[in-house]
Amino acid sequence: MNAMRRAVAALTATAALLLAGCSSGGPSEGPPEGGRSPAPREREASGIRGITLPAWNTDDYSRPEAAAYLRQIAATGAGWVTFTPTWYQDRATDPAMRVTDETAGDDSLRHIIGLAHEAGLKTMIKPHVDLVEGGDRAEIRPADPGAWFGAYTRFLTHYARLAADTGAEQFSVGTELAGTSRDGTRWREVVAAVRKVYRGPLTYAANYDEYRRIPFWDALDVIGIDAYWPLGDRATTDAGRLREAWKPITDELAAFSARHHRKILFTEAGYVSQRGTTTAPYSWTVSEKAATDEQAAAYEALLAALDGKEWWAGVCWWMWDDWPDTGETAKRLAYTPHGKPAEKVLRKWWGK
Repeated sequence: MNAMRRAVAALTATAALLLAGCSSGGPSEGPPEGGRSPAPREREASGIRGITLPAWNTDDYSRPEAAAYLRQIAATGAGWVTFTPTWYQDRATDPAMRVTDETAGDDSLRHIIGLAHEAGLKTMIKPHVDLVEGGDRAEIRPADPGAWFGAYTRFLTHYARLAADTGAEQFSVGTELAGTSRDGTRWREVVAAVRKVYRGPLTYAANYDEYRRIPFWDALDVIGIDAYWPLGDRATTDAGRLREAWKPITDELAAFSARHHRKILFTEAGYVSQRGTTTAPYSWTVSEKAATDEQAAAYEALLAALDGKEWWAGVCWWMWDDWPDTGETAKRLAYTPHGKPAEKVLRKWWGK
């Protein structure tokens, strides 16, 4: 969602485990030669109740608000928090990504992981790559794939080492990189490089319209999907209707999970508090009219529709509050459930 956020900025300005676990036996030995992982008996995720806390600037994760945000997240009943250090490319065809002043600093990331553990939260590091001028990261299609994947491996193993050093409980090897994710051979090499430095569960966060085309799920422990399926063509506060809209989706996901012998984690899911949010959950700008009741109905429908599904590993909601003075969408319209009826839905389902 960071790429979409930046796209909106350009337009408007210009995941064993707490109370269920992400791994039944903790991190295990690396995979066989070639990067393929066996059916992940020791690294099987389930019951993840997570919320994402993104960073938009170098020092966000070390700001005074960090500890308060984590306490608020834990108070919903969440057991997990996801962090998203992001590097950037100037163009979709560039051969490498780089740090900018919008990249969370390593020290700040270490700091907030420590705070999360102190708050009783488990952590997933989910590195992102975005475009400097905004746009969809799925558009990234490097002119020199070999150079790009070499740079991407260096980028990713940097954070994998940081995850290992800080005890982060899960790691994502990519997010919504549909322009590259069909290259199974190179992605398997990326996964194998990560496994050399990080022994915990691995996932990849495929967009909801991308996951069927990923050829390397067997190299990972958990299937990750950013679950922004539209649930209808008109605004509604009818959670029952929305739950019915999930039925064909969950039927398809159950079959997909069975074929791949992996559970499915919603590495992202979320809804802005705007009228019509379920018609385009991936959009930051569905409407200028606030509709916290529609957001709450969407939260209720997702949790009700997925509750008890054996193949479902849980959800990492997008997202908690923006940092002060960094939000490009007013809080009353934004993805955050904080202080809205959707937060009450979380507390109901998550037990607090």
